[in-house]
Amino acid sequence: MANLSRRLLPSTSALAAFDSVARLSTFSAAAEELSLTQGAISRQIAGLEEQLGVLLFERTSRGVILTEAGADYARAIANALAEIRSASLHAMTKQHNDQLNLAILPTFGTRWLMPRIPQFVARHPEITLNFATRIGMFDFDRDDIDMAIHIGQPDWPGAESTFLMEEMVAPVASPSFLSSHPISKPEDLLRLPLLQMASRPGAWNHFFESLEVNGTPSQAMRFEQFSNVAQACIAGLGLALMPLFLIDSELANGQLVQAFPHQVKSPSAYYAVAPLSRKDFRPVGAFRAWLLEEVARYQESAAADARAWLR
Repeated sequence: MANLSRRLLPSTSALAAFDSVARLSTFSAAAEELSLTQGAISRQIAGLEEQLGVLLFERTSRGVILTEAGADYARAIANALAEIRSASLHAMTKQHNDQLNLAILPTFGTRWLMPRIPQFVARHPEITLNFATRIGMFDFDRDDIDMAIHIGQPDWPGAESTFLMEEMVAPVASPSFLSSHPISKPEDLLRLPLLQMASRPGAWNHFFESLEVNGTPSQAMRFEQFSNVAQACIAGLGLALMPLFLIDSELANGQLVQAFPHQVKSPSAYYAVAPLSRKDFRPVGAFRAWLLEEVARYQESAAADARAWLR
């Protein structure tokens, strides 16, 4: 019985080596990731296969391929290692102040979230916030991130997505650009340079569909961050679909103006996303609860401003 028990509990170093090779498909890449030699990785895998009595990989001239048993084992081990990392992180941070490693979107983080962070710090002085900038999905465990603010759909694998808010977008441009490119009907937009966001390739098509306008939008520059798009618009390089709440200051000081009186709900929305392995991590719960309160307060204020404007 003792011998069977030992076989069922491989060393964490062997499991880490197996997980790395399973993801990267070569011993050399796994060795680089784990800062070990290729020979050390090979010995760990051979020892694990011998201990389990199962062939986990098929060796080929171009690397290794998981066997069916290996693929099943890899899926289970990945979840187990994530739980171990989460438990270790929890034990480490519990000795000191709780820490929350938070991934934020560049423009949303700078313009909407950061001005509100002092309120969270005042409410939870025991939690230390660490920020990282991320666009799109990533591996929470590999990047050592507890939570992320995400724009997209609630479809992040192995994670819990909490809806924050919808996003309303509208075409904006500089006043000088509009004076030289007058727009009287939505079809006029089709002939103008329409700046693109790399993360939202179908945004302009969605906008024109909402107006039932047929046609092919003009090709123009593409950017990765909204801040760069806004600066391109201010420089007069074209029009861009922008979330209006992220360019309040540019609209207020007249650097940008709405180019056409039509707003459309973006297909994407903002979510607070946390891996399932962190669902019981206290800082995650505290930040999520505070964030939902801030969103509700912001939306209530925006609705009040809209009502006042209509009077």
